[in-house]
Amino acid sequence: MSKSMRAIIAIVITLGIWFSPVPAGVKVQAWHLLALFVGTIVAFILQPLPNGATALISLVLAMLTKTLSISQGLSSFGNSTLWLIVAAFLFAKGFIKTGLGRRIAYMMTQAFGDSTLKLAYAFSLSDLIIAPATPSNTARAGGVLFPIVKSLCLSFNSEPGPTARKLGSFLMLSVFQANAITSAMFMTAMAANPLIAELAKKTFNIDISWGTWFLGAVVPGLIALFVVPYYLYKAYPPEIKHTPEAKDLARAELDKMGPASTAEKIMFGIFILALVLWATSSFTKLNATLVALLGICIMLITKVIDWSDVIEEKSAWDTLIWMGVVIGLAGFLAKFGFIAWLAKTVAVALKGISWITALVVLLLVYMYSHYGFASLTAHVTAMYAAFGAVAIAAGAPAYLVALALAYASNLCAGLTHFATGPAPIYFGAGYVDQPTWWKHGFVISVINMVIWVGIGGIWWKILGLW
Repeated sequence: MSKSMRAIIAIVITLGIWFSPVPAGVKVQAWHLLALFVGTIVAFILQPLPNGATALISLVLAMLTKTLSISQGLSSFGNSTLWLIVAAFLFAKGFIKTGLGRRIAYMMTQAFGDSTLKLAYAFSLSDLIIAPATPSNTARAGGVLFPIVKSLCLSFNSEPGPTARKLGSFLMLSVFQANAITSAMFMTAMAANPLIAELAKKTFNIDISWGTWFLGAVVPGLIALFVVPYYLYKAYPPEIKHTPEAKDLARAELDKMGPASTAEKIMFGIFILALVLWATSSFTKLNATLVALLGICIMLITKVIDWSDVIEEKSAWDTLIWMGVVIGLAGFLAKFGFIAWLAKTVAVALKGISWITALVVLLLVYMYSHYGFASLTAHVTAMYAAFGAVAIAAGAPAYLVALALAYASNLCAGLTHFATGPAPIYFGAGYVDQPTWWKHGFVISVINMVIWVGIGGIWWKILGLW
């Protein structure tokens, strides 16, 4: 499909909603904003233009049509969540530039990599360690871990084709699926997670702190990180079970890197400082964004990164634009009463159904609707607020809804070979065919749902989150 046709589809859908009859109980202003919001999401999915360009056009149209005033349209760019995302991207820059991320991965491989299963766990642990400071799951899984995984596969003569099952097929699937789990465990581990927290605050009046997010995820997350590689080891076993050579390779790479540089040590110290301050924010009262920006300032003062690195971090500034627009549109949809109207309308249809049943059905629909998405962020912006509002209107505890949907927003990344940024990287390596990728992706999604909703639900009850 040409980009022109994709643009036409988005425009037609926008105009179709704009000029359709406004339902009773909905303000015209809210209905027109919905048209622009839906059109923006459709354009995000179809990609006739980059997300930033699409978002900017939507924002200007909202202000030109008087759907939003100029001050309303630009208000979300002062949102602290946006600046947390920008800061987290710059943290990732520090990890990659100093080589600290690679060093951690090689150290884990050297320590635990004497069997194929342990090797999978070593990569999972490496991902878990760097996830809190790397909001781009693509940068983490693709930029830091993938080159190491690939080199290990080649060192065992496991290449796409007849030798793929020696080691590569298992490792590619295992590392990719672990990335979806680590992305769910931290508010700063995936670009859309801070957006989720902001949407929860604006639409459900639920304040999810960095510490609360992690505390809710730590038990189901660690269990999932143990179970998923083991499942793949049994269901899709590698031919090579013992890998003492992996330790030798990691040792050789660490020797090439030499002792940890001053920049690496400083970066590690900043990382630990940020984690401690994020985790203790309920006591220190320090905002998560302020902590992140403090870390960036220390990185600049100590020359871990330069101002040119800040300017050149295109992903951060692109995200600032399109996510700022999305937060603004979604926030004013709630302020104009549309989300409340939608929740009330659907709640009437769910009358007589227990909130547990309603929540489970909504979670399943939310999870598996990602088969139609190629972006976690597009999925979140399109469905998170609406599904959450409906579940809460059906009687489900608000905190439970907010967290369950938040974690599902990441776990659905493992379904397909296009579901998230790292997916085409690992699938494109050629070690796993599409039917196998989809089959194990579905089974692992079921495993994750059982762990996160079942065991996680009990854990959240113990924590008093619902």
